[in-house]
Amino acid sequence: MGACLRVFLTREQDTTKLNLRTADVLQKVKEQAEVIRLNVHGWYVEKIVAHVN
Repeated sequence: MGACLRVFLTREQDTTKLNLRTADVLQKVKEQAEVIRLNVHGWYVEKIVAHVN
C-alpha cells in the first residue's frame, strides 16, 4: 500500500500544471504535472497509478 501524501497548490500553481498538458515539454513532465494535480483534487495513490498506467 502506498504512503499517504497530500499536496496543496495555489490556484495559479494548479493552472500552471494544467497548462503543461499542451505545452512543448517532455512527456514525463506532463505526466508528473497530471499526477500532482490528481493528488491535489483528492485522488488516492492507488487510483492515480491505475489512471496513469
